[in-house]
Amino acid sequence: MTNTEIVKETIAFVKETLHGAEGGHDWFHIQRVFRNSLLIAKEEEADALVVSLAALLHDIADAKFNDGDESIGPTLAKEFLKSLSVEEKVIDHVVKIILNISFSSSLDPEKSFSSKELMIVQDADRLDAIGAIGIARAFNYGGFKNREMYNPELAPNLKMSKEEYKKSNAPTLNHFYEKLLLLKDKMNTASGKRLAEERHQFMLQYLEQFYMEWNGNA
Repeated sequence: MTNTEIVKETIAFVKETLHGAEGGHDWFHIQRVFRNSLLIAKEEEADALVVSLAALLHDIADAKFNDGDESIGPTLAKEFLKSLSVEEKVIDHVVKIILNISFSSSLDPEKSFSSKELMIVQDADRLDAIGAIGIARAFNYGGFKNREMYNPELAPNLKMSKEEYKKSNAPTLNHFYEKLLLLKDKMNTASGKRLAEERHQFMLQYLEQFYMEWNGNA
C-alpha cells in the first residue's frame, strides 16, 4: 500500500469513527488540522506520512469524551495503522505524537517527547483552537457541557495542574485566559507563530467587544 493509499484509508476511517461527534472535535476539525499541518510542513523538513497520519488520528478518541482516559486514542490509532501494515517506526512516532499533542500534556512535567512532526501537528491543532474558529469551538463545547458563558464572580485559574485543568468546569470565557490566549506564545514553528498572531489579535478584539456588550456599554 502506498503512502497516498494509507492516508486515503485513514481519512475514511476517521470520518466514520467521528460521525456524530461534538462539533468542535468532529471530522471538520480534523480536516482543518490536517490541512494546516500540510501547510506548515511545506516550510519544515519533516516526515510527510507521519505528519499526515498524526494530524488525522490525533483526536480519534479524545480523552475529554472518554472519562479522561488518554490511552484509548493512541491504542485505537495503533491498531488501525497495524491493520494497514504501516511500518512500526511510523506507528510508534504517530502514537507518541497523539500522546503528547494536547495542551494538558504541556502541563505535565513528566512529558518529554519532542519531534519536528509533533511540533508541526501541535501547531496546526493549536491554530484551530484560536481565532474565529477557536472562539466558535470553545462556546460550542461549553454548550455541550452545559457550562456558563461567563461569570464575573469566577476568576480564571492560571496555575492549574494537568489534573485540575482536565477536571475544570469553569465558564467558557475563563478558558480564553487559561488556554486560548496562551497558545500564541506556545507555537513551535515559524509558520505557526506567524499564523497565530492574527488569530490571537482577533480573540483580543472579541473579548473587548464581549465585555462592552456584557456591561451594557455597546
